[in-house]
Amino acid sequence: MKKNISLLMTLLLMLSFIPSALAQKAPVKQSAVKYQVPSSVRNISKENTYPNSTQDLPFLQPSDLTKKLINSSKVKIENPDLIRMLNETSINSTPFAIGYRAIVYLGQWPLNYESSETSPNWEYQKINTNYFDNRGGKVPYRIKYVQEAQKMIRGGLTSKIQNAEEVKKMMLLKAMEKTNLPLAFETIIGAGTKNDHIYNIPPNRLGYLYAYAPGVNEKGKVTYGEVYLMLKGSKKFIVIKNVTSQGIGAWIPVQDYVSFGFAASERPR
Repeated sequence: MKKNISLLMTLLLMLSFIPSALAQKAPVKQSAVKYQVPSSVRNISKENTYPNSTQDLPFLQPSDLTKKLINSSKVKIENPDLIRMLNETSINSTPFAIGYRAIVYLGQWPLNYESSETSPNWEYQKINTNYFDNRGGKVPYRIKYVQEAQKMIRGGLTSKIQNAEEVKKMMLLKAMEKTNLPLAFETIIGAGTKNDHIYNIPPNRLGYLYAYAPGVNEKGKVTYGEVYLMLKGSKKFIVIKNVTSQGIGAWIPVQDYVSFGFAASERPR
């Protein structure tokens, strides 16, 4: 009896260690820390004297016919412009379609974009410097950000590529989805834009408050192909031929955000 009890206690102890061992081996889900906005970066959408239009590029909803055509393709189709064209396509079926066959060439298209890396650069472009000389002062001087001149920040693709505008749309959609940041290939910070955060310049020091426009570096692969609409009897489907892929990168500014850097020194910089 004692042996049975001892054996039972041993089994219970072994089972109690299994969950903890599994918990140790289970991979820890990492949060997207690199997409968190640092404390030195501030949203100035309300203070911006230039009203940027919101970059609204929602995923275009395909019609029922377009869904069937997209699902029939062996290559993923995500290009909003191609989806829009398919949405505008109307194909009437007839009960006497037996033996009917047609091939419609829709052209060569960038079909989809696959993102491999999305990296924010919070100091993408320098846009302003506020300066004060407090070398003769006896108390700290309070300095705030004031945009001295209107600044346009542009992004773009890092290399030439076919159908560049369509590729940019797909890259923008993927980058916005991954970062949850307001992105646009062009944004403006208006002159006179301010921020209330105070930086103290100590006595006998020069103070420099630098302002930067953040940006996102997006890298990935775009897939091209020749698109054919096949009509065979009452069936309708898409065939992709001559599929090619090409690596591509882009810089995309973050809209209505400013990153700040403050420095105080004894000598001019």
